[in-house]
Amino acid sequence: MSFLSNLVGSFSQGAADNPTVAMIEAAFRHHGLDWRYINCEVPPELLGDAVRGARAMNWAGFNLSIPHKVAVIEHLDGLGESARIMGAVNCAVRRDGKLIGENTDGKGFLKSLEEVVDPKGKRVLMFGAGGAARAIGVELALAGASSITVVNRTAARGEPLVRLLNDKTPAKAQFAAWPSGFAVPAGTDIVVNATSVGLYPDLDARLDVDVASLTAGMVVADVIPNPPRTRLVRDAEARGCRAIDGLGMLINQGVIGVKYWTGVDVDAGVMRRKLTEIFGV
Repeated sequence: MSFLSNLVGSFSQGAADNPTVAMIEAAFRHHGLDWRYINCEVPPELLGDAVRGARAMNWAGFNLSIPHKVAVIEHLDGLGESARIMGAVNCAVRRDGKLIGENTDGKGFLKSLEEVVDPKGKRVLMFGAGGAARAIGVELALAGASSITVVNRTAARGEPLVRLLNDKTPAKAQFAAWPSGFAVPAGTDIVVNATSVGLYPDLDARLDVDVASLTAGMVVADVIPNPPRTRLVRDAEARGCRAIDGLGMLINQGVIGVKYWTGVDVDAGVMRRKLTEIFGV
C-alpha cells in the first residue's frame, strides 16, 4: 500500500487548530498505525477540486465540516443510509474504489448515549433543529426511539426536521415551540441539547430551560465538547440526572471514522486523554 493510501484528512473552510486532528493522530501513534490525518483549508468553490485530488492521490477518505456537508454529495459515488436520509455528509470513505458519504455526527452521539441507556422505545426531547440535531434525530429514530420532540425557537426550521423524521424514519416526531423557561414534560426519558448554547467562549451561557423540570429519571446529553462540563451538564447532575458530556460524541465520531478508513478499532480512551489535555479538564 502506498503512503498516500494511508492518508485521511479534513476539508474545512478554515484551517485553524483542530482538536479532531490531535485526537486521531494520537490514536494512530498509540496503535502503531502508519497513517496521517491532516486538516486542509478548502473554500466552497474549490470543494470539487479537493475531492478529485483525494481520488487522484488514493486517499482512504476524509471528514468535512460546514459549509461542505451538503455540497460534497454531488462529488461522491454514493451515500450510507443515515447520510442519505439526512442529506448531509461529514465523512467520506473509499470502498471498492468508490467514495461513499457517511455521517458520523449522529453515530458518534448514539454510541456515547448507548454507553448509558438504550434509546429503543424511549421518549426523546431535543433542543435545536440545525445540522447536529438533524444527524442526532435520524440516528435516534433508526435506533428505535419511540418519539422525538423537536424544540426550536422557529417553526420554519423545526417543522422540516419533524417532517423528515416522520416521513423517512419509524419514529413519531412532533414540533414544540420554545418559550422562555421551557419545561421538560414529565415522562421524557432523554433530553438532548443539540444547540451551540454553552460553547466556548460563552462558558456561562445556560440553555433556556426550567431546571426544576429535569428529574432524576432522565438522561441529559449535551453535544458541546468545549467545555465538557457545560452549565446544562452541571445542572442535570445537580438534579440527579445521568448527564453525558459532548466529549463522548466527538471521540466516538473519531473512533467510527478511523474504523471506516483503517478497519481498526482504536482505543477511545487515548482520544479522550488527548482532548482533556487540549481542553484543560
